[in-house]
Amino acid sequence: MPPTTPTLRTARLRLRPFTATDADALFALHSSAEVMRYWDSPAWTERARAQRFLTVCRTIEDEGSGVRLALERTSDGAFVGWCALTRWNPEYRSASLGYCIDATAWGHGYATEAAHAVLRWAFDTLGLNRVQAETDTRNLASARVLEKVGFVREGTLREECVVNGEVSDTWVFGLLRREWQPSTAA
Repeated sequence: MPPTTPTLRTARLRLRPFTATDADALFALHSSAEVMRYWDSPAWTERARAQRFLTVCRTIEDEGSGVRLALERTSDGAFVGWCALTRWNPEYRSASLGYCIDATAWGHGYATEAAHAVLRWAFDTLGLNRVQAETDTRNLASARVLEKVGFVREGTLREECVVNGEVSDTWVFGLLRREWQPSTAA
């Protein structure tokens, strides 16, 4: 059975389905060159990209291939980014984790907190056996987030991305159900 986009809560975040009202915040997030520095595509320059992102959110849920969740700080309701579980494969019991956090929210542990919540849902509710994640090898902060929640670096995809003429490598991380430790992950 395909996953339905849940609403998850952590100590400081509410992870919820996206709505049409998130378009401006999404555009602000993805149009930031700083935020998109290590992304696999350039920063957005057209507001229509936010609408396409929201359409894809609905499509991947309808197809049963994943979910994307908006991250809202519970203290003030501010949008701080998103976290996703995509490429869900029920036959292999696997999926991929991704996230994008606003630069003003960096260094506060929100990515770790959101990833932990999504992983708990992935392993406990969806019964996944493996979750994979990828990050640009220059993005050491993202690699640290993945390691904090239990991922193991499994390899390097050499020269996997070319964005704005800049070639970059990608690290592949994996987390297995038997390695998942929800009580010690932050």
